Amino acid sequence: MDPVSLRLQAEPLILMALREDVTSEDVTTASVIGPEATGSVRLIAKQDGVICGLDVFERTFQLLDPTAKVELTVAEGDDVAAGQDLGCVHAHVRALLSGERVALNYLQRMSGTATLTRRMAALFAGTRTKLVDTRKTCPNMRVFEKEAVRVGGGGNHRYNLSDGVLLKDNHIDASGGVRQAIAAAREHAPFVRKIEVEVETLDQVREAVDAGADIIMLDNMDHESMRQAMGIIAGRAEVEVSGNVDAAKAATLVDLGVDYVSSGALTHSAPILDLSLKHLTVEEGR
Repeated sequence: MDPVSLRLQAEPLILMALREDVTSEDVTTASVIGPEATGSVRLIAKQDGVICGLDVFERTFQLLDPTAKVELTVAEGDDVAAGQDLGCVHAHVRALLSGERVALNYLQRMSGTATLTRRMAALFAGTRTKLVDTRKTCPNMRVFEKEAVRVGGGGNHRYNLSDGVLLKDNHIDASGGVRQAIAAAREHAPFVRKIEVEVETLDQVREAVDAGADIIMLDNMDHESMRQAMGIIAGRAEVEVSGNVDAAKAATLVDLGVDYVSSGALTHSAPILDLSLKHLTVEEGR
């Protein structure tokens, strides 16, 4: 993750997660270890996958102990194997024990998302199609989940509602139709932003093309309708396919030649990558 983004966006959220886990004190840790004791603990992979979130993992411990250091044998985005020793964390033991769960929560979830993304993005290798995420992220986890998609080899759709215009079915209904919605967006939105419109029928595809949409999203359309839509659009707009795209469905979309396939599953359905902190050793003090 970019160091500036880590400080500005991620760090306040990491602090919130730590405060959620420790409201007054870590009473268990304070009972068994003194405040001056230092030590180390090993990071172990328990599954095969893609490691992601190492900077967030490290920063979690540093917020509890500014002297904390992480020494790793892997880099962000590397493939890891079950049983592999990935390195160690050196810090005050209280910080190691109190930060363990929060640090692993971030690392496991980001690594799981990166792992699923890499598997799905590989389906489009050698084609023009780019796999991208959506806004279907866990609240207060978007910065981490979208970073994990990027590390896994996917792309990021708009980050939030301020990023760009995406006219969905309810916007279209509120505006009175595809053409009216596009015209209103063109009038209101800054000229530097593209206008994307979601369509569900071939008639809407034609209307979106005629109205000058920059990107046309084919939403939950059957394969033959999408093939026909590509012929109608004929390069006059970029094309995105969306709608319940998991790994199985993504494999059926490769032949269409669209510009983007968006998948909410990358962030809302990715399982964690099982990782563990083991073999804590007290080096100095108790």
